[in-house]
Amino acid sequence: MKLPTFIVEDNAVVLQSLSEALEELGSVRVVGSANSASVANKWLLANPDAWNLVIIDLFLVGSSGTEVLDACRGRQGFQRAVVLSNYATVEIRRRCATLGADAVFDKSTEVEELMAYVHGRADGPDGPDEA
Repeated sequence: MKLPTFIVEDNAVVLQSLSEALEELGSVRVVGSANSASVANKWLLANPDAWNLVIIDLFLVGSSGTEVLDACRGRQGFQRAVVLSNYATVEIRRRCATLGADAVFDKSTEVEELMAYVHGRADGPDGPDEA
């Protein structure tokens, strides 16, 4: 069983590296990606049951990941929205939590923690329900 994961990231190099690292876990299947809030929100709205985890960069070209967090407020109980940002300050973490983020990770220093979180989600009781 693999955790269906959607990634919102506007840097193509970061997106590719993150996708590859997640897939290497063996417990994750990247089901799609978007480089803007509008594209992400359209996909999430059109595919409400196709994901268990969304990983969101906050600073996107022409938009903000906070728009994606806001769109995820009505997600199902097993679905998680996490932020991966270079700007994971105390205030940003607090704001993201207020907007409904389940976790916030710093791109520079907490990638291993993100991977552990994702691995735990895949193996946990609310993990994937499809092969």
